[in-house]
Amino acid sequence: MPAAASCASSVLRPARRPDAERAALTAITELGLEARRDTLAGQLTLMDPKRLEMARALATEPRLLLLDEPLCGLTPTEIELACDLVERIHARGVTIMIVEDVMKAIMRISRRVVVMQHGEEIADGAPAEVVRDPAVVSAYFGKRAG
Repeated sequence: MPAAASCASSVLRPARRPDAERAALTAITELGLEARRDTLAGQLTLMDPKRLEMARALATEPRLLLLDEPLCGLTPTEIELACDLVERIHARGVTIMIVEDVMKAIMRISRRVVVMQHGEEIADGAPAEVVRDPAVVSAYFGKRAG
């Protein structure tokens, strides 16, 4: 098999259309979108497109899921639902790397937190340790608080 075909088949999983359709249906069901499966993406509420993007990624059967501020703009209730989804995805064996500013959610769903400031790592560890780190306190609350 040519290198390009080999690479494409490893990235575009599953390779057969019936398998891909089954994976897509499983993903939208898992993320609670089955009732909206015939709705155009532009007609979805704020949380639903975020779930749709996660479903699209999950349909490729990833081992690692990267999420960039998936909680932005959500209500507290929607944040709780999104955290439940992230926890369920992780429970099925998917590693999740998330960039997020909603610290309450990060504290709930994270096993390890890396805090960055101006592109530099200032802390790395368990959530409970990181929030007590003087560099993190200073970065988020000012030097006097740290």
